[in-house]
Amino acid sequence: MMGDFLGLSDNVWIIIFAAIITYFTRVSGHLILSRFETIHPRVEAGLNAVPAAVVTAIVVPAVLTGGWAEIITVIIAVIASLRLSMMKVFFMGWVLIIALRAIGL
Repeated sequence: MMGDFLGLSDNVWIIIFAAIITYFTRVSGHLILSRFETIHPRVEAGLNAVPAAVVTAIVVPAVLTGGWAEIITVIIAVIASLRLSMMKVFFMGWVLIIALRAIGL
């Protein structure tokens, strides 16, 4: 077959190399930060902002290009986030978007 190397398809090699690169990226970040006894407050603030930035980067395009199911899910998730933990809000949003899409919204 075309694209096989050592009996593995291109897709398998892409997954393997992506996993290796992801692992080294995470380990190198840990190794760099573990060399410091304290982290500068600006660095800590930047690292604390990463989860919100990632969620925003995932959710906003889905809302802007999606339909009513996405809009309703985000509105309810934002309201729920005022009272619930992040994991509960993620789970609730996941169940809600599946349900709304199943009924045709």
